[in-house]
Amino acid sequence: MNNKIKLAVASSVLALSATANAGIVIPAGDWTLDVNGNVNAFATWSDADKTKGTAPTGGMASVRDSDNESNTQEINTGLLPSWLGFTGTTRQNDVDVAFTISMQPRVSDNGAAGDAGTPLFRQSFVTFGDKSWGTVKLGKDLGIFAGQAISNDMTLLGVGGGASMVSGANTTYGGIGTGYIYAAWKGQVSYTTPNMNGFTATIGITNPNQGATANNAAVASDATNLYQDRYGIEGQAMYEWTGDVAGKVWASFASYDVTGNVDTGVTDSYTADVYDIGVALNSGNAGLVAYYYDGDGVGTTVMHGNGAYANTTTDKFKKRDSDGGYIQATYIIPTGTKLGVAYGVSNLDNASGQTEATLIEKNERWTVGAYHPLTKHLNLVAEWNRIESEGQTSSNNAEVDALSLGAILFF
Repeated sequence: MNNKIKLAVASSVLALSATANAGIVIPAGDWTLDVNGNVNAFATWSDADKTKGTAPTGGMASVRDSDNESNTQEINTGLLPSWLGFTGTTRQNDVDVAFTISMQPRVSDNGAAGDAGTPLFRQSFVTFGDKSWGTVKLGKDLGIFAGQAISNDMTLLGVGGGASMVSGANTTYGGIGTGYIYAAWKGQVSYTTPNMNGFTATIGITNPNQGATANNAAVASDATNLYQDRYGIEGQAMYEWTGDVAGKVWASFASYDVTGNVDTGVTDSYTADVYDIGVALNSGNAGLVAYYYDGDGVGTTVMHGNGAYANTTTDKFKKRDSDGGYIQATYIIPTGTKLGVAYGVSNLDNASGQTEATLIEKNERWTVGAYHPLTKHLNLVAEWNRIESEGQTSSNNAEVDALSLGAILFF
């Protein structure tokens, strides 16, 4: 695989499934084992000098710390954590069978001895199927909804938003919260159709992750008392093609039921729904990605984050509308370096009839990046990111600029 192609697809193959990325292949009887992954680290310098007022609830831009310091530095993994994956494949009784287990150690943490952090374990799943009738997946993997949004984000090779977090975080945010909702890593049972001349579709049930929150200062317990009371339902349809202008177009959706305490001793339920649509095009050395999502009750940044308001007068949850997207353009210059620029935004509306001055209204991101394949497997990365967070009132705004320099090695 040449450098240009590897740089273009490395983010997708690692984010979606280790089975797609050939690493160190080991024959083992009836099985073929594949050991694959990446190692990455970035030094980041951030400046939050332009922060005004108090950071809004749900804001992605960092603010001055408790000592009124505006500049921070860190050495950390980027959006894609360091990765070690193990995949086994075999064909038995006319069925393709595979498993994937992976772990993701962090680069640094804030323990005095530097070893307080524990690794993540984002994948543990089995698949079985055949190209004639499709594939079934059972286990933990990237969510179906918004999976393409993150896998086509160029900052998956770098840092993106969240670069100004203190050292020791598991990962940065990339475009999460500034262009798309995090697909997250979910227990799931799904079915994907066979490839029908470039068209595939996936439908599945996902683990009802307990991530829902509601904003209401009068009901402090809301943040911990929301839960999903059925499986999530997620699906995707995608069409891919080749040629002088190659690419893919996709649409996905997710639906959840959420129940919680709207007031002391009073519960209420609502349905949270979201859909998205995106396109990725490549022609010669140029690439373009455009993506949009629209949700009702799903909130922003993470699924269900600030997705509803607990109205204690009516004892009902009032859902918030949210939408956003990103556009990204890249070009590979003769040196093999991929240059890219991206703009992303995530919007969150106040619930109808409600006004929460401290709530986030809009998180915006500008990214300019350079990704250079120094070798077949090693890419040097330089990124500049600006994150702006605007609250529902002008007194709750934050802005941060961050420069990141580092490298990511795929194997």
